[in-house]
Amino acid sequence: MESLPPAQREVVWNFVEPEIEGDVLVELSEDVRQAFIEGMDADELLAAAENMELDDLADLVGDLPEAVSLQLVKSMDQQDRERLKTVLAYEHDTAGGLMNTDTVSVRSDVTVEVVLRYLRMRAELPDKTDRLFVVDRDDRYMGTVALSRLLTEDPEKSVGDILDPQASRISPETNAHEVAQLFQDRDLVSAAVVDDQGKLLGRITVDDVVDVIREEAAHEVMSAAGLRDEEDLFAGVIPSTQRRLVWLGINLVTAFMAAAVVSRFEGTIEKVAALAALMPIVASMGGIAGTQTVTLIIRGIALGQVEWVNARWLLWKEIAVGGLNGLIWAAVVGAVTIVWYGTWKIAAIIAAATLINLLAAAAVVVVVPLALRRMRIDPALSAWRDPHHLHRLHWVRHVAGAGRVVPYLNRPVQSPRNSRKVTSSRASPARGRTASPRV
Repeated sequence: MESLPPAQREVVWNFVEPEIEGDVLVELSEDVRQAFIEGMDADELLAAAENMELDDLADLVGDLPEAVSLQLVKSMDQQDRERLKTVLAYEHDTAGGLMNTDTVSVRSDVTVEVVLRYLRMRAELPDKTDRLFVVDRDDRYMGTVALSRLLTEDPEKSVGDILDPQASRISPETNAHEVAQLFQDRDLVSAAVVDDQGKLLGRITVDDVVDVIREEAAHEVMSAAGLRDEEDLFAGVIPSTQRRLVWLGINLVTAFMAAAVVSRFEGTIEKVAALAALMPIVASMGGIAGTQTVTLIIRGIALGQVEWVNARWLLWKEIAVGGLNGLIWAAVVGAVTIVWYGTWKIAAIIAAATLINLLAAAAVVVVVPLALRRMRIDPALSAWRDPHHLHRLHWVRHVAGAGRVVPYLNRPVQSPRNSRKVTSSRASPARGRTASPRV
């Protein structure tokens, strides 16, 4: 449905079966879901939310109109109402917001045979149940028992003898990214959510974690382009324009900053016109090098591999890489410039600017993402800003600033008296402006 224009979405929505409308709404992006909710009346919304799982319902209830939310909560029994309240007490991007309170727990003092009879009596288990949670009389978490072990152990053994006390337990305040990392590192299918008092609150399953990983991947891609996480590709012209105006404005500001730097070197570029043709080469090299490095840094931050404790080593390593690449490509650029313009002076300046720009790119794109993270700003934003905006200022200053040297390299050595005469003749209206120095 997200891949269809708005008019066609309405047609497809009419074919969705009423009993799964709530599950479909939860899977849609925020903008598309809100559009459908606004087009449904209260009875339709209540019917759609009737048979939803509590963790999915918690994701949907915040988008419903207030009157519908209150009516929905009143229609629930006391146990489900308390469970929903527990989930809503935590932020949506924490373990408490991800968890499902529908768990199967057993006591440690019962036998395996009793547990098996209990499971047969239930007839069905919650989805993604690979283990049972073991608790004591006060509902405090003790560990887990895998279903596979229950089926193979002696029926007379007690659950306490076969439980795994080292099984993963997650605090409800744990960030969703850390939860996803834990599931990835330990190949978990489910894990218990336990509060500070040791009480079992619920469980997180791998399907919830897959959603987190997918959202993080989309967030990195969209943030790198200055867009919202759930940007609707088929949204109207006006909403799409409004969302992109801010970032285009920021881009325009940095472009004007680069133009202001260029204006300071108009005289240099006028005298050495070759710089105008070669400056984009230096800018492109710095931008590509910065993009490569910042991509690795952001990925390392996301995986927990890059922290301030190893930032210094990483900074020097990237500067060394930038320096080595700079030397190699500076030689190539210099050689091409000599062949193109037939002068080693311009070649030396462009080669030096290339080297300096690659070194600057390496330093900036290591420090800025870490600084943004320290300020609690999304480091992925630096992938859009750093390489292309900051380097606009670097390469102009490096190339044009170094280019000031060229006229003096070509000017013959003069005595102070001759120098004054030359200056006077250049200022004379009869002579006009002197020709630009040849390179």
